[in-house]
Amino acid sequence: MPGRARWWALTAVSLATLMSYLDNNVINVALPTIQHSLHLSVSGLEWIVSSYLLVLGGLLLVGGRIADVYGRRRMFLAGLAVFTLSSLAAGLAGSGGVLIAARAVQGLGAALLMPTGLAIIAATFTSTRERTAALGIWGAVGALGLAIGPAVGGIISQHLHWGWIFLINVPLGVITAAIAIPSVAESHGRAENGTHLDVPGLVSSALALFALTYGLIEGGDRGWTSAPITASFAVAAVAAAAFLVIESRSAHPMVPLAVFRSAAFSGGLGTMMIWSFGVLGIYFFTSIYLQEVLGFSPTKAGLAFVPMALCLAVAAVLSPRVTALIGSHRTVALGMAIMTVGLVLFALLGAGATFSGLLPGFILFGVGAGLMNVPLTNAVMEGAPTAQAGMASALLNASREVAGLLGVTVIGAVLRTAEGSSLRSGSSPAQAFIDGYHSGLWLTIALLAAGVALSYFSLRPRASAVQAASAEAAAAAQSVVPAAVEVAAVTSEAGAERR
Repeated sequence: MPGRARWWALTAVSLATLMSYLDNNVINVALPTIQHSLHLSVSGLEWIVSSYLLVLGGLLLVGGRIADVYGRRRMFLAGLAVFTLSSLAAGLAGSGGVLIAARAVQGLGAALLMPTGLAIIAATFTSTRERTAALGIWGAVGALGLAIGPAVGGIISQHLHWGWIFLINVPLGVITAAIAIPSVAESHGRAENGTHLDVPGLVSSALALFALTYGLIEGGDRGWTSAPITASFAVAAVAAAAFLVIESRSAHPMVPLAVFRSAAFSGGLGTMMIWSFGVLGIYFFTSIYLQEVLGFSPTKAGLAFVPMALCLAVAAVLSPRVTALIGSHRTVALGMAIMTVGLVLFALLGAGATFSGLLPGFILFGVGAGLMNVPLTNAVMEGAPTAQAGMASALLNASREVAGLLGVTVIGAVLRTAEGSSLRSGSSPAQAFIDGYHSGLWLTIALLAAGVALSYFSLRPRASAVQAASAEAAAAAQSVVPAAVEVAAVTSEAGAERR
């Protein structure tokens, strides 16, 4: 593919990532406004978020495999169309039922977009040097979505109609499609797995993920030992076991189990789950802490996350240079360690914290998360054959989403237990929440500390590959900024042509 077309393709994939990240974060601070406008119950409000997550989590693996078989470009454009049109429907929804249905369809679009985007990058940028540069830019754009999501949601919910949190995806989707159609080349993953879809594998994996996601979403409200939740986890376990049996015997498996023999692939997925557990879990409960304990408005609470996400974006761009100096395994482990220190600073804050007091923790957490994300993603994608890039990307995204749900549910369970104990001992509601919040933080700190060791040992290259990897990483570090400049130049040139 010509050089300019490749960077246009990266621009399209990055914009699609921006849309999905923005949509995932923009809604949180707007939920109270939506509840009041549509007269929703608490259960109905929860399903506005849950319907999206349930469909997304259940179909990510399916989306990745369909993209490998039928074409990543084709499925990327289909996912983009579904996501954009369902965003329009969500923005114009006049009832809770319509909004919940539109959000479910958004999840379907995202389940096609998220794995195909990374697979397109893997197929378009075939050398480690270029792929690392592309992933650095992609990671920075994703961080931008994290940065502006809460702020945009807060501003819209306070000053505009809530529907605009979804309607902003419509022009973004049109622009992304206009860029993607002429620039993204078609690619497939047929070389090793053929054109077979492995329907039993698709069905069993989707059922396992649907059941697990439902149990994690509803367990806190229905009770972890209630019949529906126990049944959902049982179905998930049985379906997962059936999936493993099917894949081990299939001539054309959806997920070749041999790929998990790669320490980088398996360890990278585990590290990504720990990363997502910490980032999404703490992100959710910190926003509550800012508003309910510190008294921040929705807009101020959203803006409080901007320094963290901007640091994440800058660190993502600079991470290839760090990787060239110390290696990917040390870079990921260092990022996890910095995140851990940032959370320790949060665990030392109380009810009188100020924005300046929050800033060091936000900065360290953002720097650590950004530093590790690109080399970790690159390690996982390189751990699988290019023909299975869609599957590898889908597994990466599925692990991220499921771990994020685990972060919210597990940290929430720990928080509520500690909060209840504190209330019974005579603490004020604010102090009781802080006690529970700190308990959740210390749990996450322990997991991140374990992630430091996991990433260091699992991602450590073999001695025979060190020299080649070092040369590739050094070249990649020199190409990140020029690549970003080229993307900007291509975009500016197009704008000038339109004028």
